[in-house]
Amino acid sequence: MAADLGELLVPYMPTIRVPRTGDRVFKSECAFSFDSPESEGGLYVCLNTFLGFGREHVERHYRKTGQSVYMHLKRHVKEKATGAAGGAIPRRRNGKVFLDLELNRDFNGEDYEYEDEAKLVIFPDHFEIPLPNIEELPALVTISCDAVLNAPSAYKKQEPESWEEELQVSRHARSLRQLDNGVRIPPSGWKCQKCEMRENLWLNLTDGAVFCGKWFFDGSGGNGHALEHYRETNHPLAVKLDTVTPDGADIYSFEEEEAVLDPHISEHLSHFGIDMLQMQKRTENGHHTDNNSRPRVSEWEVIQESGMKLKVVYGSGYTGIKNLGNSCYLSTVMQVLFSIPDFQRMYVGNLQRIFDYSPLDPTQDFATQMAKLGHGLLSGQYSKPPMKSELIEQDKLHDGHCLQTRSTAGLKTQPKQQQQKGVSPRMLKALVSRGHPEFSSNRQQDAHEFLLHMINLVERNSAGSENPSDVFRFLVEERVQCCQTRRVRYTQRVDYCIQLPAPIEAATNREELLAYDVKRQEAEENMRAPPEPVRARIPFTACLQAFTEPENVPDFWSSALQAKSAGVKTSRFASFPEYMILQIKKFTFGVDWVPKKLDLAIDVPDFLDLSRLRATGLQPGEEELPDLMPPIVLPEDTRDNSMSSTDSPEIDEAAVMQLAEMGFPLEACRKAVYYTGNMGPEMAFNWIIAHMEEPDFAEPLTLPSMMDPGLSTSDSPMGTTPLDNSPPEESIAILTSMGFPRTHTIRALKATNNNLERALDWIFSHPEEEESDALSDMADTEPNDNAFSNTNSHSDSTLSPDRDTPGPRVKDGPGRYELFAFISHMGASTMSGHYVCHIKKEGRWVIYNDHKVCLSERPPKDLGYIYFYHRLSSS
Repeated sequence: MAADLGELLVPYMPTIRVPRTGDRVFKSECAFSFDSPESEGGLYVCLNTFLGFGREHVERHYRKTGQSVYMHLKRHVKEKATGAAGGAIPRRRNGKVFLDLELNRDFNGEDYEYEDEAKLVIFPDHFEIPLPNIEELPALVTISCDAVLNAPSAYKKQEPESWEEELQVSRHARSLRQLDNGVRIPPSGWKCQKCEMRENLWLNLTDGAVFCGKWFFDGSGGNGHALEHYRETNHPLAVKLDTVTPDGADIYSFEEEEAVLDPHISEHLSHFGIDMLQMQKRTENGHHTDNNSRPRVSEWEVIQESGMKLKVVYGSGYTGIKNLGNSCYLSTVMQVLFSIPDFQRMYVGNLQRIFDYSPLDPTQDFATQMAKLGHGLLSGQYSKPPMKSELIEQDKLHDGHCLQTRSTAGLKTQPKQQQQKGVSPRMLKALVSRGHPEFSSNRQQDAHEFLLHMINLVERNSAGSENPSDVFRFLVEERVQCCQTRRVRYTQRVDYCIQLPAPIEAATNREELLAYDVKRQEAEENMRAPPEPVRARIPFTACLQAFTEPENVPDFWSSALQAKSAGVKTSRFASFPEYMILQIKKFTFGVDWVPKKLDLAIDVPDFLDLSRLRATGLQPGEEELPDLMPPIVLPEDTRDNSMSSTDSPEIDEAAVMQLAEMGFPLEACRKAVYYTGNMGPEMAFNWIIAHMEEPDFAEPLTLPSMMDPGLSTSDSPMGTTPLDNSPPEESIAILTSMGFPRTHTIRALKATNNNLERALDWIFSHPEEEESDALSDMADTEPNDNAFSNTNSHSDSTLSPDRDTPGPRVKDGPGRYELFAFISHMGASTMSGHYVCHIKKEGRWVIYNDHKVCLSERPPKDLGYIYFYHRLSSS
């Protein structure tokens, strides 16, 4: 028999491998489905690639790769018999077989026993060889099988290799020298000291300088000025500003060229006025919470609808998602996305095509993993009701505990087989978070940031095919007015979400809030327990009004004056998307850098009409600002252009003297009054506060020599950097993925020093050049030059009717919407707490709380964080 088995396996020996260091063994979940060794068909592990496949998908892998030898793993889960055996240790058959395969947390080891079995299966004949069979199998096969069975599963291997676990303490941390230069970092409003970037900013821990970092793979990042600063100063450590939490922060060592740990980070940050230890947090039941939980108890109960007898629902579209530990932000976003028909059609409707054309490693393919999760949520295969005999017991014990409360103690009273299991998003999470410093960690994250991250990934992975995120894309028209010359500029930009302010001053219970604040201060002074908190109630109309009001433009550069001045900006919709996303700006930073959430309720409407916010464009009587770009670097002879008294511009000297009497330098006061257009001392005072840290703050007022208005930007002596620099390919890909021609994209990036935000503005302000660029791109033979070459082949309904030239694809239509989903957050910060979502399906509101799915009795629409609306038909 041994000789027969040896001869049988001889043809396949060249394809059988032994797992080596670095190989990941997927022996707990299928690459295409959520089948596992506990599924009815078990799991097949390829002995060449070590990928796992369910019974439905293993033959596809065999046909595609020709790999014939698989190890079949099957775990039989049985409930223990009552009586004396009830207290026995779970019995295992072939105990070594599933060594290091994690136990299913849905089953309590004290109540169930596991019988594991493994065998070799040879395709296409399904010839089976039971294991262990050491004496009859060739040595290579035995060694390979033993290595697979003893290898940690791919998921267990990922955890210790997560981003934060690899970090080492920097050798500079203990002896870091910090300059006593008086620098204090505010809790918001940061920007790079060398450019206009306001994201991916790094604080140098030696001198407090703030500079931008490098580009990330997802298109975020900066221009590398933090690294340049290190090369100039040799100050080794920097911390990423938006990652500072009571748990720590992301720290990078330029000298060691890697992310590091700093045990003294709290002390180093306090040197610059950042207090990171005011709010201690702890992890409880997989949800990150804060110690000061008392003000949030009612919020947790209301949002999760605790204490109500909620009916569990099963079937297609009612499958939950397991919490991997602070992964609820991902679960809620994915539940909402896959409730949208465009995402269902793209990934689930094309399931077989996606699977058939997936790469050899489907675990690393975005479309495959999206299709896998979408099918898991919508097929109903992983959301089946219990048997009739179990339903009787469920009615007795349900009693409203189908939802997880904050303590989750109620769940322990339920029989384990009654609980909904849900599907695990591990494979997708590992893929979409790879390379991202935040989402690759096990910390709680902001659901809004993850939503935009997913939209970005969908955009990048939909080149040349249907893009479901088109339903969110819309154009915003921004009107910027120079306060001094009254001239205006209209530009358009792409956006996917509206961020609505929450004006506390508009609260309908303002007197009650003031009284509470007085009681709270008295309680603090007298060391008494704080009073019962009061939640601000803000009308939705007030939020919308605050969104539409003009706002000051920081560091506005007037092309009419060719200098910095005061500017105001208003935003309107140049197009309306098919699905509108609204985010309530509930989160802010305190002056001590402690992140906090505003405790408020907003009467968000079921139906929303934004038609009155439709953009109008340039109005009669308005004069446009010259089409000139600001200089990247001011000429060295700027100081030589200091204006004599005879060349001085008209300045309100009374306002200047008022400011000078406050103690500010006279020349600074003159500049403040001039750059704010003589609009009064209050506006000038705000300018002073915003610019008083600049090196030339107290120097005489200077103006660059006026440029000929007839010159183009590229001809201007004060134009941007020369056009011989090549923009980063990542930036080009991001803009071309929005539908812009490659040539036009490159020109825009070169004209704006590779600044993405400014490049978008440049594109919209130079539409006359886009058509010729599009024609140039059509003749370009480079591969992948135009990710959306078929933009113009779409029906007119997918393009804004106002746009005759190629541009980003938008599905414009009426601005009337109906609410169909919202994501709610519980806790004091986006970096702690828990997320759930409510989705309206078949006319009923359904609550998705991790793996639990129930009909909602009282959806807390007024406490939501992100709201999703779908457009109503014109009829």
